[in-house]
Amino acid sequence: MTTLQAGRYTAGTAPEAATGWTVTRVTEPSRLFGANGVRTGPDGRLYIAQVTGSQISAVDVDTGTIETISAKGGDIIAPDDVAFGPDGTLYATEVMDGRVSAREATGRTRVLRDDLPSANGITVHRGRLFVNECREGGRLFELDPGGGEPRLILADLPSPNAMEVGPDGLLYFPLMTANQIWRVDPDGGEPEVVTGDLGVPDSVKFDANGDIVSTQVASGQVLRIDPRSGRHTVLATLTPGLDNCAFADGRLFVSTFTGLITEVSPDGQTATLLPGGLNWPLDVTVDAGGNLYVADGTYFYLVTPEGALQTVGMLFSPGYPGFLRGLAPSGPGEFVVTTSGGQVARYRPAANETDYLADGLDQLYGVALAGDTPIVVEQGTGRLLAVGATGTETLATGLDTPVGVAIDPNGHPLVSVAGAVLRVTGSGTETAVDDLLTPQGILVRGNVLYIVDAGSRAVLSVDLTTGARDTLAAGLPIGAPPGVTPKPLRGMPPFSGPQGPFAGITAGPDGTLYVSADGEGSVLALRKA
Repeated sequence: MTTLQAGRYTAGTAPEAATGWTVTRVTEPSRLFGANGVRTGPDGRLYIAQVTGSQISAVDVDTGTIETISAKGGDIIAPDDVAFGPDGTLYATEVMDGRVSAREATGRTRVLRDDLPSANGITVHRGRLFVNECREGGRLFELDPGGGEPRLILADLPSPNAMEVGPDGLLYFPLMTANQIWRVDPDGGEPEVVTGDLGVPDSVKFDANGDIVSTQVASGQVLRIDPRSGRHTVLATLTPGLDNCAFADGRLFVSTFTGLITEVSPDGQTATLLPGGLNWPLDVTVDAGGNLYVADGTYFYLVTPEGALQTVGMLFSPGYPGFLRGLAPSGPGEFVVTTSGGQVARYRPAANETDYLADGLDQLYGVALAGDTPIVVEQGTGRLLAVGATGTETLATGLDTPVGVAIDPNGHPLVSVAGAVLRVTGSGTETAVDDLLTPQGILVRGNVLYIVDAGSRAVLSVDLTTGARDTLAAGLPIGAPPGVTPKPLRGMPPFSGPQGPFAGITAGPDGTLYVSADGEGSVLALRKA
């Protein structure tokens, strides 16, 4: 079943604040879960794959109306690119699961292959289906739409991505690590380099004149490339993080990791079809100057007083530590961060510098500072760790799905786990707060503990001395929409490790609480009325 999509999050009730509190949006909610592969469908609409949302949507390029085609929690997981067969079958690469699925016009979905690590670029030409793997040593295959054995065309490719067959019948594809575009006869033979020294190309499509149009993820450029000579010109310069492009009725549309869909005119003018926004968001923090920052995985943002997102760093910018998850200010212009790739680092975005303090850890989430020592949650092993100059020290083990961490007034770490918040002392762990569902972000201010309980979609306050508990806001757009059970996101090495939700919380100097509303892709503010 398809549904019209006003936003990406649907809920039966609006957020409610407790008496004496207000809840408002600091940033606007996102329309999509980012935007990755795009392809024009047989109906003329633009179909958009959304990796982190496990969703495929179709947008009318004239009205901007969005329809959900394959929803979060459905059969297709982490779609990265899409293509259509002659009979209208939608083919999708599922990059995190190494799968290729086919969704028939009836809505029935079947898995064609589940053994293609980092399956990414996909295209159909005269009924022939081609898929590649975006990884070092990636492969390019022709797949049998009926499910037969694939035919290997090329191997040992440096991270191929979105591709298309050109007017000359050759298959053109970008190689991100090599910073080149190649072509090969789809029936076999030696590949040729078309052009190189680009801005890290991640898509190849063809315009009506037979020229290549290619997005550049690192430079943010949209290039027109002559496939005969390899010469290129800049059609438009957007922001880094471009992912793909497609033509609809002769009009060029470009996707961005943020969910931004931009139309680029032949004269280089640009217009927004869909605005960008936050993908998750994950942890949030406020620095000593009162500035609000958001970790959004691929992006690290400063939120302006007007609620705009100002990019401080992103995955393809120099010195970026990796897919950001946990945040803690550690000095002027410096943050201690955790990444989904298992690193703890000191990140100085203005200087484009990262110093790694620990690596090889298993699914890191929250981080807090005890003095100068980072205390981090390692969800994969159920541990709480202190990261020192000479290594890591285990503070607690056997934790059930730990997510957030904070330091109480006595200097003891608090950690959110399934159903509770625990206090970690020298003699072990004890329950600080129980009867919770899925607590994630936690924050201590004075003697009060604030908890984002994603399971109940609420923010709670708990007096650490008396145990008195209040619900400050409920019905928040946190977590998956009601009735939806998301499938695990296994990550995209080397770009990220496993990706999971983390609704963070922080406070400004005036006591305003800021919460990651990861369900709708916004940041909320809770204030005393």
